[in-house]
Amino acid sequence: MHSESSSGPIFDYLYKHISTLQIAPGEKLSENRLANQFSTSRTPVREAIARLVSIGLVEVKLKSGTFVTRLSTEKITEAQFIREAIECAIVQKVAADSPRNTIAVCEAVLKQQQQAAVDNNFELFRQIDDQFHQALADYTQFRRAAHIVQLEKAHLDRLRHVSLKEIGSQYARVLDQHHRILAAIKAGNSEVAAQIMREHTREILGVLNEIKTNHADYFVQP
Repeated sequence: MHSESSSGPIFDYLYKHISTLQIAPGEKLSENRLANQFSTSRTPVREAIARLVSIGLVEVKLKSGTFVTRLSTEKITEAQFIREAIECAIVQKVAADSPRNTIAVCEAVLKQQQQAAVDNNFELFRQIDDQFHQALADYTQFRRAAHIVQLEKAHLDRLRHVSLKEIGSQYARVLDQHHRILAAIKAGNSEVAAQIMREHTREILGVLNEIKTNHADYFVQP
């Protein structure tokens, strides 16, 4: 049996290309092509696909094949709800303690994110955005909570990618919210930190309809 590490690079490749829409919603995946691409057997390919199925990015249709799932408004709104609840609880705990090391990490991350915005590197901007939130989660050491957020983000990442790529004002809003969250943490104000985090995590809902209108083919049709 292949270890998870043998399927890991295949999973990472597919996750990255699906979340950045380089592999489009509804596109069919070929186990043989992926096995040839990674010079491996089909077993680790199937393991990687099974992991993607478990987080809702891929579906296997009987007698039809394996396909990248289309975006689901229902799953997006539920994922946002779960992310908001956990992220707000995390930032409240961090703000209550105002840990110097975490604050220093977040300050460094925000400098990198500012540069990514200047460079209009939307994919790097999104990756650094994740680092900011991960730094807060790491402080709590609540690994299961952070893991749940990561799983739910699978339903949000494709939408986040489109919003950063196509909606120019997103850079400024995200950076402003991050700086305000960090200021509240420094001040030890848990309630304000949670309120700004709530506003921040709901941003994705504000662009959902626009993206759905512009990219109807990405979404599950009613």
